[in-house]
Amino acid sequence: KITKAEAIQAPKGGTSDQKTALSIPKLAQETVAAQSAKIDSVSGATYTSNGYKQSLQSALDKMKSSAGSSQSGASPSQGAGTGSSQSGGSGSSGAAQAKTVTGAVAQTQYGPVQVRITVSNGKITKAEAVQAPKGGLSDQKTALSIPKLNQEAVAAGSAKIDSVSGATYTSGGYKQSLQSALDQAGG
Repeated sequence: KITKAEAIQAPKGGTSDQKTALSIPKLAQETVAAQSAKIDSVSGATYTSNGYKQSLQSALDKMKSSAGSSQSGASPSQGAGTGSSQSGGSGSSGAAQAKTVTGAVAQTQYGPVQVRITVSNGKITKAEAVQAPKGGLSDQKTALSIPKLNQEAVAAGSAKIDSVSGATYTSGGYKQSLQSALDQAGG
């Protein structure tokens, strides 16, 4: 089963930044839901969507051809992408099981923010927002800030991460909920 999908390269510069920020999280989420490359393109980001699907199909083909050897090539350094994560087969030797913890809901001026983290061997291996502000301009700010915050949480291994410029309230709520999850995970 596909448990996580992430884009490690995507178009940058000018309006590409915005289209990438709006489309990649949706494409990653659809991948986990569909369990294949048969996913819908994101309206307004057709080229990015098509490139994502091509790369995804390539990864799926590689996975099928090496089905005999159960290696996980997932890099825990980027935490964008959503979906339910079971703690199986992610390279753990059985000694340390991955633990998924959901932080408390942080209420912000623009809506609730809630973060879920996966911790293995005392390290954050995945971070995702399960709730974020929606509607109007909030959709755009959430799409631009949440992938960056997820990535920073994994890289920093703590809630001591930078706020995303232009998304101060979302960033603040994210850090509060992240700290709550870390407290529950014992870190």
